[in-house]
Amino acid sequence: MMTASPTSAAERMRRHRERRRDGMRCLWIELRDTEIDALVQRGLLKAETRNDQNAIADALYDHLERSLDPVA
Repeated sequence: MMTASPTSAAERMRRHRERRRDGMRCLWIELRDTEIDALVQRGLLKAETRNDQNAIADALYDHLERSLDPVA
């Protein structure tokens, strides 16, 4: 007997609920070129990866951790 694979909509909802349980939110944001420049200038993003969406996301995560994490 074959089991049905979840639809893409069902899979998105499952991931959404999992993120909410973990206290996470998934957002789409727009960045200006000047904001990407600032990430490079602060050493959070390499100039050669300025067009790499994954590298930009990692740089933003680093920036947010540095900016928003409470000081221990």
